[in-house]
Amino acid sequence: MAAPLSDGDRRKQISVRGIAGLGDVAEVRKSFNRHLHFTLVKDRNVATPRDYYFALAHTVRDHLVGRWIRTQQHYYERDPKRIYYLSLEFYMGRTLQNTMVNLGLQNACDEAIYQLGLDLEELEEIEEDAGLGNGGLGRLAACFLDSMATLGLAAYGYGIRYEFGIFNQKIVDGWQVEEADDWLRYGNPWEKARPEYMLPVHFYGRVEHTAEGVKWIDTQVVLAMPYDTPVPGYKNNTVNTMRLWSAKAPNDFNLQEFNMGDYIEAVLDRNLAENISRVLYPNDNFFEGKELRLKQEYFVVAATLQDIIRRFKSSKFGCRDPVRTCFETFPDKVAIQLNDTHPALSIPELMRILVDVEKVDWDKAWEITKRTCAYTNHTVLPEALERWPVSMFEKLLPRHLEIIYALNQMHLDRVAALYPGDIDRLRRMSVIEEGDCKRINMAHLCVIGSHAVNGVARIHSDIVKNSVFKDFYELEPEKFQNKTNGITPRRWLLLCNPGLADIIAEKIGEGFITDLSQLKKLLEFIDNETFIRDVAKVKQENKLKFAAYLEEHYKVKINPTSMFDVQVKRIHEYKRQLLNCLHAITLYNRIRCNPSKSFVPRTIMIGGKAAPGYHMAKMIIKLITSIGEVINNDPYVGDKLKVIFLENYRVSLAEKVIPAADLSQQISTAGTEASGTGNMKFMVNGALTIGTMDGANVEMAEEAGEENLFIFGMRVEDVEALDQKGYNAREYYESLPELRQAIDQITSGFFSPRDPGCFKDVVNMLMYHDRFKVFADYEAYIKCQGQVDQLFMDPREWTRKVIRNIACSGKFSSDRTITEYAREIWGVEPSATAIPPPNLPRN
Repeated sequence: MAAPLSDGDRRKQISVRGIAGLGDVAEVRKSFNRHLHFTLVKDRNVATPRDYYFALAHTVRDHLVGRWIRTQQHYYERDPKRIYYLSLEFYMGRTLQNTMVNLGLQNACDEAIYQLGLDLEELEEIEEDAGLGNGGLGRLAACFLDSMATLGLAAYGYGIRYEFGIFNQKIVDGWQVEEADDWLRYGNPWEKARPEYMLPVHFYGRVEHTAEGVKWIDTQVVLAMPYDTPVPGYKNNTVNTMRLWSAKAPNDFNLQEFNMGDYIEAVLDRNLAENISRVLYPNDNFFEGKELRLKQEYFVVAATLQDIIRRFKSSKFGCRDPVRTCFETFPDKVAIQLNDTHPALSIPELMRILVDVEKVDWDKAWEITKRTCAYTNHTVLPEALERWPVSMFEKLLPRHLEIIYALNQMHLDRVAALYPGDIDRLRRMSVIEEGDCKRINMAHLCVIGSHAVNGVARIHSDIVKNSVFKDFYELEPEKFQNKTNGITPRRWLLLCNPGLADIIAEKIGEGFITDLSQLKKLLEFIDNETFIRDVAKVKQENKLKFAAYLEEHYKVKINPTSMFDVQVKRIHEYKRQLLNCLHAITLYNRIRCNPSKSFVPRTIMIGGKAAPGYHMAKMIIKLITSIGEVINNDPYVGDKLKVIFLENYRVSLAEKVIPAADLSQQISTAGTEASGTGNMKFMVNGALTIGTMDGANVEMAEEAGEENLFIFGMRVEDVEALDQKGYNAREYYESLPELRQAIDQITSGFFSPRDPGCFKDVVNMLMYHDRFKVFADYEAYIKCQGQVDQLFMDPREWTRKVIRNIACSGKFSSDRTITEYAREIWGVEPSATAIPPPNLPRN
């Protein structure tokens, strides 16, 4: 860890953190000591650092509770339309610092903890990340929760409380090894169990059609236990709720059948039910059709919809009816946003409840369902689309299968009427895919069951309309929208980069924190020498701090004046970490070829997890570590080039590396990365981007000017043209000597002398079946990297471009994204007025 701040430096930390009032500091100290006392009275005499962390967490939590209760009371009385964000993933990271920032408590806590002879940053490092997500989709959900609370929306995040989140990654002998993430081992001070709201979820069984209606009977029941986590908005006294469900076996689980049999065995079998919320599936952009995963998807949907309907029925209605029984107004009071197809079962489940339980007419129920649900698509990769075997549904969810068949029939009847005789169109548009194994296309189910379908960046939404859901777009063009992703500036600027936030606030005030478009005002200072110097100084301090962190935790020494060239994201062929590897090898060969020539020194950092079953991704990690092994130990190279693999990349590591980066690599094949959000985090934190025209990079280039990013390579049209022509990797291999040299070195075992054939699968893929056309962009990439070097040698010009990028990053706030969802999909208006704090009267 970096050295603690001197007294003088600590006093200087005013501005965006706010000045700590003496009363606040005294109150925090008193509360901290009280919590610590009760912890120690219970357990021991000597306090550990973890005791101090928990005492501080409980102190900060105390400030949340009154606001949380008041917010929920406020919603109950005003009965606004409620927004339900359903996601199988919420990648929250750590909560302590974020809560202090959003409640404006950070300075008071810092001062109080300092007075007690402790270091706030050291306590923050004790907290486990809540790693309940894989990457972009799960982290987006977390940013959205922050923005929804900050915008005063009556919003709820609903998901699963996985006992084990995304695995911890260890690198052993250059290979990824997975370790279980036992994040709840020491308890979680931020959650509150709510057993009084426990709900039953049904599986298996059979369907009976009777005169009174349809009955789903003989089911197995699993209980869903809710755990609530407060989600504070930024300094507006709003505290929303994230409710995560945990699976619990009912007390009579398996005992009915086993009354005469083995009681012990029956009790042990409770684990089978409780396995539903045991572990997060660690796949990013890949569908694995496992029954346990389908159970997880239905589990969160069934519990959540019961909760939504309970809340709808018991809300104040402006009428004397104690309970709402009419569902006419349901879509006026409830919006359900489906984060990808994972919660798609919301559509047939809402139909089942309305028709079978509430006895609503089928057509009316379908209208209510469509007006309530909206679907966000997150990927166009075919291997990522969820296509569940009908046979699995038949067994696990027989009533839902019947409902899906009926909905599909209705849908196909409509298509057939509009396009008579077009059998192929019916096949393409069906929710049921015929074939050896009949499957349910969950994306098609989402499209027909939603009133709005959106992509997550303009280019992605265009691809959704023009290729993935082309037929559906022709049928209902008004359904399709774009909602370009964003990131929360609270975590991704204020919290992770206070130095930068401070110098920005000095120039333009603090309004940018809740209105990031105000960063545009920084354009006035693009030639201001003091500001240029300050921005460069903050970046250098962040680099020194990260270099010290790497030295302490990974025992690697790096040159802090070198260019920090960073690519952090999940390891996937489409993200083309291999292109980055080829550049590193090319640089190495150039240095070896001409050791006396002056080179721009670089530290190439690559980090990210590979899905445990994804062989190629694991080979890519091994290649990166092997290249590093050779380059970092070559005396001819010295300080000019280092290749570092950042182990166990996660939210809390992103908060350290992103503020320290000079260059951000966003180099996916055009048309494959739906949006990306890491790209936005780097931009707002003062890194320049080298990237393809893919995902949100397109809009970043539009905002900042293409000349202020390093854009290279094929556009979507070029990729399509190359597909038409036929991509032949060997042509590039034959015609580009530096590429051939790099590939030959990988092939020959230059980077794996103890196992020369180690990378044969990687080379074979690159040469003969590379869907993502790495070689086709190699030449343009290497040339573009040369331009990066040129600019880096002119620190003033580099920093001016950095300032322009920061100034033009305002569009990429999740506040803007959520405002668009609210107005254009959910039909609600964000509110800027704060709820009164708990110490003031309610109105």
